[in-house]
Amino acid sequence: MIFLENTTEFTLDTALLQTIANRRTDRDIELILCDDAAIRELNRTHRHIDRATDVLSFPIEGDHDHLPLGTVVISLDHARAKAAELHHTTDEEIALLFIHGLLHLEGYDHESDTGQMRELEQTILRDFGLPESLIIRTEATS
Repeated sequence: MIFLENTTEFTLDTALLQTIANRRTDRDIELILCDDAAIRELNRTHRHIDRATDVLSFPIEGDHDHLPLGTVVISLDHARAKAAELHHTTDEEIALLFIHGLLHLEGYDHESDTGQMRELEQTILRDFGLPESLIIRTEATS
């Protein structure tokens, strides 16, 4: 089950996100939807990077089936801006960011693997008719 903590005015329908999560895990996931200021503070505190970002993942370490898989934090400000830039909905962008964060919770890491996370992300996005992969977009700007 997804437990949503929404600190914004945006009304998020979590039905699609729950369907995606259910296909990947039977463990609970905390989802925090916040603004750039809040995610910047989390990024500074936990990653020592003093800037806002689009999505952060905080997995719960160890094999604890009774605990949540972890927390995905998404910046609504980033999601809205990217959705407008790429001409899709904010809900679609949030779903894309959620998938990216969820895969990180599962232990995937596109910065150190040989493309497994990228391929899996693309497959999930295609299965749900969602926009282009976050990893592909990031690689295109590098």
